[in-house]
Amino acid sequence: MAARGRFLTGGTMGHVVRMTATGAMGITFVYLVDAANLLWISQLGDPRLVAAIGFAYAVQFFSVSIAVGLMIAATAVISRSIGMGADGQARRQAGAGVLISALVLTLVVGLIVGFRHELIALAGATGDTARLAARYLAMTIPSLVPMSVALACSGVLRAHGYGAKAMYVTLFSGFVLLIIDPFLILYMGWGLDGAAIGLVLFRFALLGLAIYFCVIQMALLDRPRLRTLRNIAGPFIAVAVPAVATQMSTPAGNYFLTIVMAQFGDDAMAAWAVIGRLTVVVFGGIFALSGAIGGIFGQNYGAGQMSRVRSTYRDALIFCGIYTLVAWVLLLAMTPHVIALFGLSGQGAEVLRAFTLVGVGGFVFIGALFVSNAAFNNLGRAGRSTLVNWAKDGVLSWPAAAGLAVFFGAQGVIYGQALAGAIVGTGAATWGWFYVKRLPAPEGVPLDPTPQPAYPNLDKHRRR
Repeated sequence: MAARGRFLTGGTMGHVVRMTATGAMGITFVYLVDAANLLWISQLGDPRLVAAIGFAYAVQFFSVSIAVGLMIAATAVISRSIGMGADGQARRQAGAGVLISALVLTLVVGLIVGFRHELIALAGATGDTARLAARYLAMTIPSLVPMSVALACSGVLRAHGYGAKAMYVTLFSGFVLLIIDPFLILYMGWGLDGAAIGLVLFRFALLGLAIYFCVIQMALLDRPRLRTLRNIAGPFIAVAVPAVATQMSTPAGNYFLTIVMAQFGDDAMAAWAVIGRLTVVVFGGIFALSGAIGGIFGQNYGAGQMSRVRSTYRDALIFCGIYTLVAWVLLLAMTPHVIALFGLSGQGAEVLRAFTLVGVGGFVFIGALFVSNAAFNNLGRAGRSTLVNWAKDGVLSWPAAAGLAVFFGAQGVIYGQALAGAIVGTGAATWGWFYVKRLPAPEGVPLDPTPQPAYPNLDKHRRR
């Protein structure tokens, strides 16, 4: 009983900050370790290796985004059941969500491994860079299956409000990668292969810890059975399909922008790879926001507390604005140090300066877009989330980047990305607010409510 509905009382801003902070710490640390991975590779003095990871990342981003979309769906469905008091239903949904995530990613991984050379070539890689990128993908992509299970378990923890435990999963696993990467890359002299092996070990560590917290310690999953899977899979997939489609827009947009950036050479691509890592490290709070506040939306909506749903939306927007402004100031101050640290020069240095001066500002609007995504995904209009994300990444980003690149060179890619984010983010935030403002309370009762005992512990009142 203590764990149920922990978002139903207390200040919504406190919940937003706490859940986003725990999510951001975990995500930021993982991506910080990933950036350190890129730093070790850059120390080898071969820009082809850094560029190869950039191309591989553009392809790998697709499968990671599918796993994240499935995690969002699990959080949305489970948190509503928790808000309604249907604990048994929540456990069965959790088990189904984990199984579906594993099956979907197995299919995706098979397709990417089979067509990795073609995908790398389409992204613009050639020669040795393309060969290295394909090798890196072949070694790392299969480990996305256990990672998808770990992410689904993390979504279950967040749906229940256990943000700290979800954070521990990524923090402790990240330490594995932090320790082993320089050993494999530099000391053993394995270079790119060492980076790939370290990433695989990290993902299996992620799986082990997620299962420990979610299954062994907290017992939040029921083993999925065929009969219950058929009953629960429908509502889960109804949320998962648009959520996955939403998440796919970001790697698609990044893939198209990578194609545009690739025409400016390996120096520009090296900077693009650094920006990719820098973005997720600095803006871990923004990227964590959508998944972090999903449980807050879902629980309060399931409980019919609509005023708290609206205050959650408002507080999340305020949080995004403050977070981005602070990050912008810090990045501007650190720009020369980042350029020196990663050995960027010429075109690469100019691309990074364009990002810290202009591109970072776009995250004010991208954060607002993520807030609207969380609202739409968790409050019954997941298709709208898909629409606004594809409007940014699939419709506006590529033409804006390609057009501005004609006038500003590689820096134009950064400017185009920021412009698309500003336009769509403003529209999505406004649309989301009016939707939340007018949303009625849900009707009905849980499909399978779990009866609650008269006392928390019946043995306490039983005669000996």
